[in-house]
Amino acid sequence: MMIKLGVLASGRGSNFQSIINSIDRGALDAEIACLITDNPTAYAIERAKLHKIPHVYANPNGYASKDVYYRSIADELQFCGVELIVLAGFMRVVRKPLIDAFPMRIVNIHPSLLPSFKGMHAHMQALEYGVRISGCTVHFVDEGVDSGPIILQEAVPVFSDDTVESLSARILECEHRILPLAIKLYIEGKLRVTGNIVKIGD
Repeated sequence: MMIKLGVLASGRGSNFQSIINSIDRGALDAEIACLITDNPTAYAIERAKLHKIPHVYANPNGYASKDVYYRSIADELQFCGVELIVLAGFMRVVRKPLIDAFPMRIVNIHPSLLPSFKGMHAHMQALEYGVRISGCTVHFVDEGVDSGPIILQEAVPVFSDDTVESLSARILECEHRILPLAIKLYIEGKLRVTGNIVKIGD
């Protein structure tokens, strides 16, 4: 069953690209109906143009409040017929108007093994804490910060000579694998949420 995706991204859009690639090779039965970005110079916009994906720059400074901003984004995504929203490097905490419009239909990729190292600078947090294992998490979005039900995780080792850049690159490879997989599980109806627990099955 093909579904329409809406992607929110703030930067280079490599996770956005991983979704595009998965669709192009037939691994995802989906169409990206819209890219929305809060950054007019985001390279994700160039990726959208290259693949003829509609894109919108939503200037966060152009609205009376954050709630109005997210209501506008929700309206745009609903107008595009979006069924699942993917936060692919979107560097803002989404607010209630968007969450209410798409309950348990927003997923996020975060570069740590949640619930550890929530929020910004997760790679730096991991290095400063001295963990031996880090990784990434795909989760449903709720009103908290990186606190929604966990769908998938993948771990990577942390080496003694790691920098933020080297750890980030290693984790990013995992992100490109598990984000499309989580979307695929959603499309196939294999995710069941009970409380804060996601069960995967037929």
